[in-house]
Amino acid sequence: MSADPPITASTHGDVLTAISDGMVALLKEFYGRGPTRAKSYFQDDLVVCLLRGGFSVVEKTLLEGGRGAAVIQQRMEFQDLMRDRFEAVITAATGRDVIGFMSGNQQDPDLMCEVFVLAPTDLLDDDVSPTEPTGPD
Repeated sequence: MSADPPITASTHGDVLTAISDGMVALLKEFYGRGPTRAKSYFQDDLVVCLLRGGFSVVEKTLLEGGRGAAVIQQRMEFQDLMRDRFEAVITAATGRDVIGFMSGNQQDPDLMCEVFVLAPTDLLDDDVSPTEPTGPD
């Protein structure tokens, strides 16, 4: 059985497009509107997707009313719930499993950042699985 072919320069752009388009589509599906811009990066065991725009009318109203912390908290909760769907986009685009996910948001400028760590990675010891608990029992 042969290993998957490495991602080449000609397909790297396709992978980045699939990541950006997939993330925007998911956010549009669940928010009713998607980000206005997206840019993705994929290098070695790391994928980063930056998204801009897409605050809902409710979120804009909260922001204008000084409730920005509520908007950020709501988005963080949502992103946590969407983890499996986000990871599915990355796995489909890269052909690799996601073993780590981190998310961040800011209001001005309105940016969302999704970070994914892919397997295999040399960041983890070979004998430690990310799903196995570590430390004392």
